[in-house]
Amino acid sequence: MIIKVCGITNGDDLRAAVDAGANALGFIFHPSSPRYVSPDRYLELANLVPKNVLKVGVFTSAPLDLAGLDVAQIYGDFASKLPVWRAYRITDFIPELDAAAQAVLLDGAANGRSYDWSMVRAVSKKVILAGGLTPDNVAAAIAAANPWGVDSCSGLESAPGKKDHEKVRAFVKNAKAAGRLAS
Repeated sequence: MIIKVCGITNGDDLRAAVDAGANALGFIFHPSSPRYVSPDRYLELANLVPKNVLKVGVFTSAPLDLAGLDVAQIYGDFASKLPVWRAYRITDFIPELDAAAQAVLLDGAANGRSYDWSMVRAVSKKVILAGGLTPDNVAAAIAAANPWGVDSCSGLESAPGKKDHEKVRAFVKNAKAAGRLAS
């Protein structure tokens, strides 16, 4: 199962996520986000990421061609040379999904908002759940949806752009345990 900690902005948070067992890290390239990392800052952080951990660039406009990115997570309709996780914000229905995407990331209607995870079971593509996931509800989300992966950002923070390392550890631990039960 993919367990992604998104919104990595500094080395301490990166190391905490990797040490906890996350196998994907999200780097947000949307300048108005409090979790934004510049391309130069990303390159510094990318050097700290072990080879077995995916580096996911999160984009709301055309993806940047940055060294070392493994996946482009794209909100919108943009092409990429990288494998794409097409991100959709959903409320009470699942939109028509991009057939060419490697996976779809289904996010809440607004940052930090969850939705009815059980409707994800009807999706035939690889699904990454996002939106409102925390250490306290990730196991229930996995049980409801049986996703390919899970992703959390604001649910793991002590402040915007700063991770609470205990929440990160608990999220990864709980996601791994629930993933084993769902398999």
